[in-house]
Amino acid sequence: MVAGQLTTSVAGMCEELAGKVSAASRPVVEDVASRLGQPLRVAVAGRLKAGKSTLVNALIGRRVAPTAAGECTRVVTQFRYGPADRVDVIARNGTKHAVPLDASGMIPTSLPIPADEAAMIDVQLSSDRLRDLTVVDTPGLQSVNTDISEAAREMLFAAPIADDVDDDSRAAVESAEAIIYVFTQQVRADDVEALEAFSKASQQLSSSPMNALGLYNKADKLAPGPGQDPWPIAGPIAGDQAAVLRRAVCDVVPVVGLLAETAEAGLLTAADCEALRTLAGLDEDKRALMLASAGLFLNTEGPVDQHQRQRLLERLDLYGIHFAIAHLGANPHLATGELVRLLFAASGFPRLRTTLHQIFGVRADVIKAGWALGRLDAAAASGPAADRDLLRGAVESIVARPEYHRLPLLEAAAQVTTGQVALPEAMEAEVARLALTDDAGVVLGLPGEARPQLRRAAIEAAARWRAFANGGATPSQARVANVVHRGFHLLAQRLG
Repeated sequence: MVAGQLTTSVAGMCEELAGKVSAASRPVVEDVASRLGQPLRVAVAGRLKAGKSTLVNALIGRRVAPTAAGECTRVVTQFRYGPADRVDVIARNGTKHAVPLDASGMIPTSLPIPADEAAMIDVQLSSDRLRDLTVVDTPGLQSVNTDISEAAREMLFAAPIADDVDDDSRAAVESAEAIIYVFTQQVRADDVEALEAFSKASQQLSSSPMNALGLYNKADKLAPGPGQDPWPIAGPIAGDQAAVLRRAVCDVVPVVGLLAETAEAGLLTAADCEALRTLAGLDEDKRALMLASAGLFLNTEGPVDQHQRQRLLERLDLYGIHFAIAHLGANPHLATGELVRLLFAASGFPRLRTTLHQIFGVRADVIKAGWALGRLDAAAASGPAADRDLLRGAVESIVARPEYHRLPLLEAAAQVTTGQVALPEAMEAEVARLALTDDAGVVLGLPGEARPQLRRAAIEAAARWRAFANGGATPSQARVANVVHRGFHLLAQRLG
């Protein structure tokens, strides 16, 4: 749960506002206050067949979201923490239909009501990974079904899930606070449009894409040939896409979602490993023939039965099978657990987990506070005139507080680390430390020093950044430098 300094301040402000605003504005204020106490809500979006549900399963650590087309994949699905596993299909008229997970522990592909009558699917799982993160799986954007695509757009740009769902499905869907956008090819103009619309809708008081991450999925398809390493190609392509999307996402991470799902959800069994070990023992020419294509892998005569080979393709695809056989050939006694760890590393998911922690974990307090203030600011603009000054004054009072300076600091760090604003390496590292940690010793590069020495160093850093801003800095560098100057000035005050 998010309980940082900023969200605590905004929640306290909402408590005061609820007793002052009119009855028309009170539900908005109370909803914002309620959401501040909930985990960060992250929407997973992208085109049809981009592998969104596979990545959702990897994030959750369980294979729960169906990956094949079915009724349930046409409906927005929320995964949140609960004391016991439970699935409710919520209709547009507000009724709930409880359904059991199927025999394999997945959401059933058929729903108890027609898909076009379902507002959403609410899934509670007793997974520790969902204690601090609610994941929302959306239907494919720009899908062949206009209604499905529109449902995804409502999820992203309108409203995810209130406790009581009314007749209008839009009232059942609140805006996501962060987004993971999945694509499998070079981004198109409408991808950029969708992401920029999300950024505009979700960060009205922010100027950088600090709450959006791009995922270049199916990176294994970039391999130049069977069994070859895709990462020398995938890394630069993801970097190029990050540059294209620099105004919409803070980073683009390449992944192999299928391998990540198999490793994280524990889908590779000892029997699978033994089948791979058997295939690794074949002579080189036979292996090369089998691994030339999926069809040849399934149909070439060999010691592993076709059903088992089909299962390996479903769990690993040819890239993962190549990878596993290569490692088992080099180390025939490799245990299943060690092979799973190697596959996890080969999926690119470790980098994604680190990036998610840096973006959505460290920044969750600021992201939720920024979302909340954006909602209140929007309510001031569209609500009763009598509440306008009260709501805007409350927002401005929070923005003026020293602790809120973390938001412009994070924006400055994002601009520097993504190359939008060029700085010398040492200055870039200093911006990142100031934005991402509250430990003054770490920020100032003086771990273990006493407060007086740290305060002096903070004052010197503030003066150094002010001099840089007023010296030969470009306009964009000067804007960043002024933000950093104020950050060190506030740090010195805190240490005083």
